[in-house]
Amino acid sequence: MLIREGQVAVITGGASGIGYGLAEALAARGVRLVISDIREDGLIAAAAALQGAEVTAVVADVSDETSVRALAERTIAAYGRVDLVCNNAGVVCPAAPLWDQDARTWQRMIGVKILGVVHGVKAFAPLLIEQGTGYFLNTASSGGLAPLPGRTPYTGTMHAVVGLTETLDLELKQVAPALGATVLCPGLVDTPLGQNSAALGAIELPSGDGATPSMRSLAAARGGILSPREVAESALAAIEAGRVHVAPGNGVATRARARVDTLLADITIAGP
Repeated sequence: MLIREGQVAVITGGASGIGYGLAEALAARGVRLVISDIREDGLIAAAAALQGAEVTAVVADVSDETSVRALAERTIAAYGRVDLVCNNAGVVCPAAPLWDQDARTWQRMIGVKILGVVHGVKAFAPLLIEQGTGYFLNTASSGGLAPLPGRTPYTGTMHAVVGLTETLDLELKQVAPALGATVLCPGLVDTPLGQNSAALGAIELPSGDGATPSMRSLAAARGGILSPREVAESALAAIEAGRVHVAPGNGVATRARARVDTLLADITIAGP
């Protein structure tokens, strides 16, 4: 899908991080925006910062289907159409092995990362199908392409978003060739996701700047952390190219390839 001036994009988790990076990149292309977030204060600040853009800000909880349906209704009331839906809202989980992860953590991760995408698709897909054009961008993580020990609720739900988006793209194209979906799987990104997750009660931050030693060592090993705007530009380029997957960041492709190689080795049955 080519991104053009005057189109309408909806971005959940749009108050900060990758969501705000997407808002900036789309606004620069003259796209009209509906940015949504569960944090009203952050949403107000983000809308004010997008100077010169046409922005509608809507508070919504993506884990609540009724809330996302209302977001779709507000979008149509404001602009009469929608061209790009970015199911981007996210949260992280505590660092612990699977057997030590709390049931509430699983419920939160599934509610936001899996059902948040499902609710977004259910609310907006009928609108895109009626138009015959439109696109979904679902934000996952490099943790959806390879194992991430110590963060099983996170990586498990991210794997789900990858598989969901791959299937969604095929389903949409069966309806109309101008419909489609892309899954965004970035490496380390400089966002306040940890701080926002802590504010929502999902995790407890360590003292200091909020980055754990493991995050710092990963960043050093992989050549640094991406900016949200860099991730956004990669995502929009993938949408315009019709690619189902986009995974910016050093080392992401290497880790994904290692997982696929192991998978194929495990399932290949040797024969004569």
